[in-house]
This record gives sequence, C-alpha cells and structure tokens, in this order.
Amino acid sequence: MLNVNPQIICFLISKAREFHAKEQVSIPETPTSPTEDWAMQVLADHLDDATFQELENTINDLEPDQQVELVALMWTGRGDFDVTEWDAAFREAGDAWNPRTAAYLIATPLLADYLMEGLDLMGYSCEE
Repeated sequence: MLNVNPQIICFLISKAREFHAKEQVSIPETPTSPTEDWAMQVLADHLDDATFQELENTINDLEPDQQVELVALMWTGRGDFDVTEWDAAFREAGDAWNPRTAAYLIATPLLADYLMEGLDLMGYSCEE
C-alpha cells in the first residue's frame, strides 16, 4: 500500500514527461562527473523552467518518507527491485534519502516510465 496518493504520482509522471520531452533538456544516462552533484549541475540550466519548478516543488512538498517511497517506486519500476522486495527497496531508499531527492528523481532519464511501471506493479493506474 502506497502512502503517497497515486494521483500525486500520476501528476508527477505527467510533469516529468512534459519536462523531459523539451528539446533543450538533455540528461545523460550515466553521470559525466564523478561527484554527487552531477544532477544539480545538469538541472541548473532549467531552474527558470515552470514545468521543472512545478515538478521540483511537488516532490519537495512531500514528506521525507513519501519522497523515499517515490524513489523506491522508481527503483521498482526500473527493475532494480522486484515488487516482492518492496520493503528492501524502501529501506535502501530511506538510507539514501537527502534534501536533494527531487533533483535526483528529475535527473533520472525515463523517470515517468519507471514511476508508471512501478505504479502498475503495485496495482495502481493513472487511468481514470
């Protein structure tokens, strides 16, 4: 059972698709910098983008445990964890949580697809 309202996740999926579909947004599959702040560097050019701001603000407005759940859901949708390993995914995401979770998520290529797949695996849908 998700603690994040699936409608919020569906909204994030929609905004992530909109943001990543923009021509000037280029997020590498693998970081070009060995430092942890590569995501911040990539996203710095988009700080004035309204879609980016809405996406970032929505994630930042979630409680830390909800942000952790969002990361675990993304990892599950990406195939890093099986749905039966949800507790392990949640624990690992909790261990990795930091105030830059929004940047981490937004900088993930295919974020929308991973969240959608994760929702599907958890038995939820964005279809009304």
